[in-house]
Amino acid sequence: MAYDRIMSFPGRFADHIMPDKIHMLNVSFTVSGVVERPGGCAGNIAYALALLGEKPIIMACAGHDFGRYADWLARNGISTTGIRIVEEELTAGAYITTDQGDNQITGFNPGAMKYPSGYDLNGLDSGNSIAVIAPGNLEDMERFRDAYIASGTPFIFDPGQSLTMWEGQALARCLTGARVLISNDYELELVSSKTGLGLGELLDRTGAVITTKGEQGSVVQTQNGQVMVPAVDRRGHVVDPTGAGDAYRGGLVKGLVEGKDIVAAARMGTVCASFAVEVQGTQEYRFTMEEFNRRLAGLA
Repeated sequence: MAYDRIMSFPGRFADHIMPDKIHMLNVSFTVSGVVERPGGCAGNIAYALALLGEKPIIMACAGHDFGRYADWLARNGISTTGIRIVEEELTAGAYITTDQGDNQITGFNPGAMKYPSGYDLNGLDSGNSIAVIAPGNLEDMERFRDAYIASGTPFIFDPGQSLTMWEGQALARCLTGARVLISNDYELELVSSKTGLGLGELLDRTGAVITTKGEQGSVVQTQNGQVMVPAVDRRGHVVDPTGAGDAYRGGLVKGLVEGKDIVAAARMGTVCASFAVEVQGTQEYRFTMEEFNRRLAGLA
């Protein structure tokens, strides 16, 4: 769980970075304002699932400033019962600056995320559950994975922004047994670099590897081969790409919950992401199921 402080830079980062000085980088970008939004992978994915008619449970930590976020979740029908409040900490904060080329620079204060959630997974109904292990407290991520393996609960492993904190062997262990390993292009390269595992070896450990590629769509890779899932054409409608990946994950989970195959579920993820990019903020988009299904039909 995190607050996103979203900023826009009216230029391109690359125009202000000298390649021969990259070893001593000291650059200041003047942004055109800042907007605070509720965010964090858990909140963003839960929001997408709520729009799709699901009742997600968030297992995470938040700080003493969480009240206004909790109110927002309640207004959107999302339970906060699994969220531990750490009174001596602030809720995690992401400071995201996006340039005109949709490149992003993010600073992140973990705050309450430094603490494990302590959520009790005993009695988990594995036959009616699917989990997402998203970037968060590493102790939680490892403990959740072990609990899901022990109970037979299918899970998606999404290391994302946590990758810089992982040691290779622990990362390889945590992704093993996942129904899906999902990341963007850069993150997949980092996973391979840290673990020493190539795509074939990752597929030996997981059911599928999904790589999101922004406006180029996503790639679903399984032992049976590779399928390219195109993005929904939203040229002229893109406002802010922040949160599109989490919306994709929400749609993907909804598809899997409905028993769809991995490619059909990825299409649902793509459609959900297409709504997210049309507004600034990660939990500001809305759609009806009629609107959602109309876009989904266009990808068939």
